[in-house]
Amino acid sequence: MAGSEGLWDWLNDLNISLAFTTYQTNRLFLLGCKPDGRLGVNERLFDKPMGLYASNDSLYMACRYQLWQLENRLGKDENYLGYDKLYVPSRSFTTGDLNVHDLVMTKTQKLLFINTDFSCLATLKSGYSFEPIWQPPFISKLVAEDRCHLNGLAMQNGEPTYVTACSTTDSAAGWRDCRVDGGVVIHIPSNEIICTGLSMPHSPRWYRSKLWLLNSGTGEFGYVAGGRFVPVTFCPGFVRGLAFVGDYALVGLSKLRSKTFAGLGLETRLAAEGQTSQCGLMVIDLTTGTVINNLQIEGAVEELFDIVVLPNIRLPRALGFQDDDIDRLINFPNSGGIIVTKPTVKRPGIGKSVQAAGLPRAAQLANPSAQTVKYQRVYHLTPDNLLPYEAMTYPSLRNRWQTQAQRGELFGVSASIAGEMVGFAVAEKYATDTAEPAAELLSLFVLPLYRHQGIGTALVKHMEKLLGNAATDVGL
Repeated sequence: MAGSEGLWDWLNDLNISLAFTTYQTNRLFLLGCKPDGRLGVNERLFDKPMGLYASNDSLYMACRYQLWQLENRLGKDENYLGYDKLYVPSRSFTTGDLNVHDLVMTKTQKLLFINTDFSCLATLKSGYSFEPIWQPPFISKLVAEDRCHLNGLAMQNGEPTYVTACSTTDSAAGWRDCRVDGGVVIHIPSNEIICTGLSMPHSPRWYRSKLWLLNSGTGEFGYVAGGRFVPVTFCPGFVRGLAFVGDYALVGLSKLRSKTFAGLGLETRLAAEGQTSQCGLMVIDLTTGTVINNLQIEGAVEELFDIVVLPNIRLPRALGFQDDDIDRLINFPNSGGIIVTKPTVKRPGIGKSVQAAGLPRAAQLANPSAQTVKYQRVYHLTPDNLLPYEAMTYPSLRNRWQTQAQRGELFGVSASIAGEMVGFAVAEKYATDTAEPAAELLSLFVLPLYRHQGIGTALVKHMEKLLGNAATDVGL
């Protein structure tokens, strides 16, 4: 992780720090200024962190099946080892895996979040996983099918006002066929679509009387005016995560993934300009549209999701679940600040096999390339019993069966790690007019964390072996 030459000075002059998430490697990052002129980076592991919101000395974060509140435990002018904020996981709300994207706090301190799998805006309700409070007018039913990829939420005067979606489709994962220009912005109070023709839009934000957003599929930061998107700055990456401070915007960039990002305008533009997609942050001057600073991230982290600005904080730190600090750092009224208790011996009944709440499971933590992948055939497939695998198909097989009849026998090959499916291939073997056997690869999907590890290639090879001497079309 390397910042541009002026990034430390920019953060220092504005007296701010940043927080950002990456679900691809299960991390929350805090970025601040060390006294010696270097950037201070603190990272903590959480299970699939995505939406992030800062309010009232707390961070709120959406994870795989929980919403977390991380509460600052340092008082005014107090510090711990040079850190002036210490965020501690203090409360969690278990929702189940809803694929939560953006989350915010209203002016009445009500937590709202985009429930992407169920295509709605939701909140917490005691006794339930969530309570839906609004859904797009074109969504006919709340089911866990990610029908339009509702993803972004903009507040105005403390109330939810605008959302972004990748399409107006009302079928399971229908948005995947609308990535190039099917994206929309919806005005919640009126239920009206106020902007169309967008490419996978994300991160709408109301700032200085304008609705800003990221047109992710084209790599552009801009705003909505007169019912259309006005681009301001091109960024060399899939843009997602947007925050503002003063005259500046902070934009998150992710590298392009195979399949999900294939065919986007961003991919075409990067190729034409001889550039490759980047992962990191960009600081954009709103008065000129120019990039004045950046943070480049290399290595395992290839995607970012959300960014927040932490005002009047120089060097923040968060506690995680994997070191002793969460056991030993204690405070209470009149304690005089943080107390460091003595390290304790290993507690009875707690072993390495216990899953810590909020942490990625072991199979998600390990290096995917270092794990054993098990490939096996999935038998007796039909269009009906393939429905539970819909989230593991690309292109969507549910959509295929709506327009094309089954021609022959369906074959499936799965890839799994530690008992959890990470990849799935489906092919159809049928007889041609000449009675010669032929086959077509209908679907091939690998979870994002396990891509670029040869799993997709191995699935195709296992499928070709399974199909035998049939002439196989592997194009998708």
